[in-house]
Parts: sequence; C-alpha cells; structure tokens
Amino acid sequence: MKKADIGLIGLAVMGENLVMNMESKGFTVAVYNRTAEKVTNFVNGRASGKNIIGTYSLEELCAALERPRKVMMMVKAGDAVDQMIEKLIPYLEEGDIIIDGGNSHFPDTIRRTAYAESKGLLYVGTGVSGGEEGALNGPSMMPGGSPAAWPFVKPIFQAICAHVEDGSPCCEWVGENGAGHFVKMVHNGIEYGDMQLICEAYMLMRDYLGMSADEMHDVFARWNETELDSYLISITRDILAYKDEDGKPIVDKILDTAGQKGTGKWTGIAALDEGVPLTLIGEAVFARCLSAMKSERVEAAKVFPAPAAAAPEDREAFIEDIRRALYASKIVSYAQGYTLMRAAAKTYGWNLNYGGIALMWRGGCIIRSVFLGKIKEAYDANPELTNLLLDPYFAGTMKELTDSWRRVVSSAVMAGIPMPAFSAALSYYDGYRSEFLPANLLQAQRDYFGAHTYERLDAPRGQFFHTNWTGHGGNTSASTYVV
Repeated sequence: MKKADIGLIGLAVMGENLVMNMESKGFTVAVYNRTAEKVTNFVNGRASGKNIIGTYSLEELCAALERPRKVMMMVKAGDAVDQMIEKLIPYLEEGDIIIDGGNSHFPDTIRRTAYAESKGLLYVGTGVSGGEEGALNGPSMMPGGSPAAWPFVKPIFQAICAHVEDGSPCCEWVGENGAGHFVKMVHNGIEYGDMQLICEAYMLMRDYLGMSADEMHDVFARWNETELDSYLISITRDILAYKDEDGKPIVDKILDTAGQKGTGKWTGIAALDEGVPLTLIGEAVFARCLSAMKSERVEAAKVFPAPAAAAPEDREAFIEDIRRALYASKIVSYAQGYTLMRAAAKTYGWNLNYGGIALMWRGGCIIRSVFLGKIKEAYDANPELTNLLLDPYFAGTMKELTDSWRRVVSSAVMAGIPMPAFSAALSYYDGYRSEFLPANLLQAQRDYFGAHTYERLDAPRGQFFHTNWTGHGGNTSASTYVV
C-alpha cells in the first residue's frame, strides 16, 4: 500500500478542507481524529474514492506516512497541542516533522520548537488564514519553526496555498521557532483593525448620513473598485445587500455585540511588551469589549442623549471623505503592525522578510487586498524602512488624505458617534509627525515625585539629570527605565 505524503490530525471544518485541498493537488493524505466516527464518515463520504487514508490510532497514522514523517495538527490551541505532541513522540523517529496549523500563541511555539528539537524532531508552527473557503481553495500560510523542516513541507504548502496574479505562492518561510505564528497573530490584529474601521465607516453612513443598507451596499461596491479593493470590503458589500425572509436587510436584525478569540488581545499585549504604539488595533479590541456591554449601553443611552448635529449638505462629498479617511486609517494600522513585527524580530532574533509577508497576505487570507502590493513595493525598495509612513508613496498619499480624515473625525465627534479606530489612527499620525511632544513635562513629573531623572535638549543623549524640585529632597535619583 502506498504510504501517505502527510498526515493530518483533527477533522473539523479547517482540517477536512485542508485534506481535500492537499489531495486535489496530488498528495496522498492520512487522517486521524480522536472521535473515530468522524474518520469513518469522512473517508466514506466526502473523501470516498480519493487518495485519503483513514486511520484510527496515532500509531496507525504514523505508520502510514513516508519518512521523514510530516504530521499536521489542526487541534484547538493550548494544552491540547502539548498533549498531542506527547502522544505523537513515541511513534516518530529522528528527523520527523510535527506541524501545528492552529492559532497557537507564538511563545508556545518557541517553547515547542525547542522541545521537539531536543527529541531529535523538527517542528513547524504555521499560521493558516482564509477560513473555511481558504483552507479548501488556497489559504495564506505563514510557516516558521525548525528551518531544516522547510524543504520537506515547502512542496506541499506552496502547492495548496493561494497564488497571486503572477503565480507567486502566498506562503514562504517566515523565520525560526515562533516567527510564523507571530506574523499570523499580527495578521489577525490587523484584521481586527480593518473590520473596526469598516464598521465605523458604516456607522457614520447609517447614523450620521441616515443611509439605508441598500444605499451603503452601493457605496461599498464603488469603494471596492478603488484602492480599498479587498476581501473585507467585498464581503461588507454583500452583507449589506443580503435580505431576511421578510425582505428586510438581515444586518439590521443582528445583535450589536461582537465576539473574539483572543488573537487581537495577544497582538496588543505583544505591542505593550515591545513598547510599540499599536493604538488602532488596541482600540479595535476594546471596541469589541465595549460592544459586549449591551445592557449597560442601553441604560446609558437613556441617560446621555446624543448631541444634535446636522448632517453635511453635500452627502456625496462626505462619503468620499469617509473613503479617504478609511484609507488613511488603514495605512496607519499596517504601519503599526509592521513596526511591531520589526521590534519583535530584533527581540527574538528573527530575520523577517517584510515585503514577502505582504505578498503572503496578498491572497487567500482575510486581509487580502490590492493595497498590500504597495507595501511589498515599499519594502522591496527599502528593506530597512523603519515605518511604512516614511515610504515615498505612503507619505505622499497621507498628505493627500489628511484634510478628509480630519473632517470625518471632527464631524463624528460633534455628532457623538464613536470613532475609536479612526481617531486613534489620526492621533498616532499627529503624534508621529510631531517633532516635540509633551513628554518633557511628563519626565519632569516623574522626576518630581520619583526622582526618575530626565535627559536634556542641551546635553548628549544617554546623560541623565535630576532636579531637587522642592528644595528639601535629596540628590539621590532612581534608576532609569525605558520602555
């Protein structure tokens, strides 16, 4: 019996679809699921007649694989992954490869890579983005882990992933240990930001301009023909057109409380750890938290009425302002995400290919968009680019968009419409372009109450001073702390 090219554990929606994708590209796949019935139903149903081998134990799964064995886990992130690794190890030999295709937290992947390598095995932690459809037809994949594993998994991964117009695969080696899962985490954080920005544009049109779902559908359809052309804009267009059984827009009937799985939160925590101002994505996470406080918001709405604000006279001009503000905010979101990746690469010793990451995100994934091509061009032109905003294309674009951006945010503030992501993006932009911020006063405050010292404009960087502000304090200063 022919042995399988790869084994997959976990026949939920993503696992099943990845198996079907692999088989359609000419690979033989062995499958295993803890619930034996799922294996039987799959091989006798959807997988019937295909080069898919059902197995009913981990020993049988590993025995069915060509060496070096490649075993891909599609199980719930957390303890389940560690438990599965322990169960697999007795059936693997030196040089075999364990692959985690779930949404694992990158520090876990760093730890697991070291552990697998200590056992003579190779480990890959790969982000897989694109949801159910992507898994079946071509996801974006972000693998990292043991570099020696890449030549063995590359032919499979680059066959099943999405491809952009020129045929380039949306999958390339990201870096050592947890690099792949870190990049996937940042992808998900940017996804939170993109979705929140679109929702704020929707709220402005709905509540400030009084537009119907059908009218907004037309707007998003037009926007998808511009620089905003993307998967998330296109599905928003389709959602706004979708009618319930009574002919009314189903979006108007959905409860306004958002869920989350935690990857946006992880991105925010990583940014705090690295001292990177990831403000827009942070606000996107907190906006979901605020949405969950539905009953409190209903009561607060009775206490605090919205301010009276007249809608703009030229509605079409203001819609164009919203589009431009959305694009400007989106640029800031990606600039912040890339700054975080650059900082983490330095911390963890990863050699990240920033243009390559943009290419990986061009197809298959949730944040896929035409815009990512511009990011690839920026990093191809200058791999050492410190901030996306300083790239000539993006710098010129931001200058063109800021007047619209300011009109939109100020109008929303006067109308009492919350714009946490739009306004956080604008504040970051204004902070980033400010030669002088009020942190001089902040440092004086810290020195006053805690003798934390400060640097001076008229002295070399790295030289610290302390002032006896009250006249009765001592001259001893605290050690400095820099985020």
